[in-house]
Amino acid sequence: MSFVVDQVRRLDSQLDRLQLSTTRTGASFSTLTAAEAHDPAKAARIAHLQNLIKSLSTTASSKSSLIPAGKILEALQRADISSTCSTCNQWFAQGEDNTYVDDDGNRADASYEHELEWLLLSKATTQAYGQVLSTILEQTIPLEDDLWYWDDILSTYRFAGLYSIQTSPIRLWKWSQEIYHDVRSRGGQLANGWSQFYGLVKNAVQERSIANIQQRVVSPLALVRNEGRRKRAALRKIRLVNANALGVLLGEGLGNESFQDDGTQSPGLSTQGGSRHRWKSTVSKSIALMDAVIQSVNTAELSVDKFDDSVASLTQDDQYYELHEPTGERTATTLRPADVAERLEYLLRHALPSYSTSFNTAVKENGRPSRLIRYWLPATVLLISSTTILRIFVNRREEILTWIREFGQTIIDFWSNWVVEPAKKVIGTIRHDEDSEVSIMSKRSLEADRASLERMVVDFAVKNPEGPALNDTEIADIRAKVREGDLTTVLRSYERDIQSPVKGAIVGNLASALLIQVQKTKVDVEVAMSGIDSILKSQELLFGFIGLTPGLLVSIGAYRWLRGVFSSRKGVQQWAKQGRMLLILRNIDRILTGATPTEFGEISYKDHGLLLCEVHLLRQAASGILPRRIFHDFLVEIDELVDVRSGLERQQKVVERIRWAYSKWFT
Repeated sequence: MSFVVDQVRRLDSQLDRLQLSTTRTGASFSTLTAAEAHDPAKAARIAHLQNLIKSLSTTASSKSSLIPAGKILEALQRADISSTCSTCNQWFAQGEDNTYVDDDGNRADASYEHELEWLLLSKATTQAYGQVLSTILEQTIPLEDDLWYWDDILSTYRFAGLYSIQTSPIRLWKWSQEIYHDVRSRGGQLANGWSQFYGLVKNAVQERSIANIQQRVVSPLALVRNEGRRKRAALRKIRLVNANALGVLLGEGLGNESFQDDGTQSPGLSTQGGSRHRWKSTVSKSIALMDAVIQSVNTAELSVDKFDDSVASLTQDDQYYELHEPTGERTATTLRPADVAERLEYLLRHALPSYSTSFNTAVKENGRPSRLIRYWLPATVLLISSTTILRIFVNRREEILTWIREFGQTIIDFWSNWVVEPAKKVIGTIRHDEDSEVSIMSKRSLEADRASLERMVVDFAVKNPEGPALNDTEIADIRAKVREGDLTTVLRSYERDIQSPVKGAIVGNLASALLIQVQKTKVDVEVAMSGIDSILKSQELLFGFIGLTPGLLVSIGAYRWLRGVFSSRKGVQQWAKQGRMLLILRNIDRILTGATPTEFGEISYKDHGLLLCEVHLLRQAASGILPRRIFHDFLVEIDELVDVRSGLERQQKVVERIRWAYSKWFT
């Protein structure tokens, strides 16, 4: 949503309040006359007008508040104002009451149908006003890209040389046309003989070469840079003229102060004579102003400094504009709704399309070259080498297909083994899935070895008692000591037998004691391994994410690279939105700093238009960054920033407030 949509919505709501306020006061604007109430044809006509009015309201569409020009023209044609309410068109206002006097001097009330026609015209004019503003705005903003293009051409010789190569076919074609017309002007024809025609061509080329000797002292790049300066100056002029047009339309059109304050006072609400028809005068004035602005913009030779004078001269003798003057002898009631509708249809059907056509022509002539011109050289190289490339593909078809299949299988295996499987393990760890537990030894290994050691020690103690046979209590005590790692019974026997190793090994229990100690060492190692296992299990999730991270990093990196490769040039060159907002805010500050205030402390229409273009971009950039609640407050700051009535000094303070209040989202 842009400030143009806000303007149209505000104006449309004021027109709705106009009708609602007259409904509350009982004025004739919303009251059917007796003839209209009892005439089925008039009742159907009134219902038809009401439906058309609703279709032109901003609430008719939830997607956009701006109605296309074609739909506005369709509504005006369906209204058929020129052939309806013919008696209303013959009435003239007289006195302070809401009555009209016809040609015979009879006083009558203004018909409801007549007022509905004016309300329909007001709605249509509001939408046309939005269309004109939107058209000029949307065509002015892209000019900055073309200006940057010429700045690049003028900034470096590399870009200037590239531009010279790109446009060389055009210069060659123009040169050939000049030679051809020169030969034709001398009466050269192939029918007169090839030698005579060739001689004329040779003479024309020689004369043209002699005429261009003075240009040879200037390098081709200098000629290209001179062309760039000329086209850049033309684009800057177009941009400034369009910005001035925006400022005039917003400063003098429907969105100005007079229309908002008392311009929409409904009939019967104001005590001053004639002000009940002020809203009709404002509508007619806005149509005349839009027409004058479009005519001035279409004037190619008009300079920026004379734009305001041109608009003033066109509106000076316009009867629609004179109606708005408080000292004028004529009033809005002398206007026929059919005439106003015809003027509005001309604006939408002819004036606005003519402006768009002339603008596009000027931009095509002075803007950056088309893509065909910029890329003809690589396209030609690709076309010439296409047969060679095709031959390579045909001769190595099987190798290429095999490489493609292997590459695809590699990608699939990588995704499955390094992304999907680690992700499944992480999910299993979170869900305590036993199959996904990290372990370096079997679950029952320690218990089995410990039980075996316990049985071995008990059997050794029972077979080799140091005294009487062991009872159950002593055996249970030995079992408890073994669980705690105490092998005293075995070690005592081992100490006795180790004194005579050979004898102990043959007739003693040295071998058994050694084997039991080996089993004890195995159990001790497994206990240590069990501790490590516990540590690993406590960090299972961490290890799972470590295993998943390489695959994710490679996948994300490949995705971003592919996105950068296959995205459009505009997407590749687009900077971060935060940086863009800061750059736009800098441009706004430059406009306000360089603006020269008028005697009332306001900026000129030209600076106002440039400010609106930058504010439009700032608002679009902020809509995707700022949170909803903060963006709503940001719009309040924006409205205050574009309000020229507050004065230049206050606008500069608003820029400073935006800079520090929203600095978090600018960097």
